[in-house]
Amino acid sequence: MNVITITGTGHYHGQEFITPGMKIRLIKDPDNEYDREAIRAELKGLGKIGYVANSPHTVIGESMSAGRLYDKIGDTAKATVLYVLPRGILCRVKVNAQKEPVDTDHDVKEVIENSDEEMMQEDTIHGYKED
Repeated sequence: MNVITITGTGHYHGQEFITPGMKIRLIKDPDNEYDREAIRAELKGLGKIGYVANSPHTVIGESMSAGRLYDKIGDTAKATVLYVLPRGILCRVKVNAQKEPVDTDHDVKEVIENSDEEMMQEDTIHGYKED
């Protein structure tokens, strides 16, 4: 599954204008002072819109973290927006030139379902869930 989460959009331009089908350029950012595996997300004509999530707290469901993706791409890669969610943007990444059969709908549904389960567990752990 080559699905990633883009996060941090609130620090740049927001995500209200982002729609499914948009193409996003991913660029490795090895000089990033906070994360040596940082991957920047950019839109043509706008620049940086966020980063590929690289923390268990920002990755949605079972989407790939920047750390898992980092060695699978060159210095840049292309991604396509699948869903815009309150917690981040789910995108499909083209990892290599080989064509692999991809069941995007199944993969993304699985990511979202697992994310919902994780949030329910977090709420229970932190005492937010009412019985």
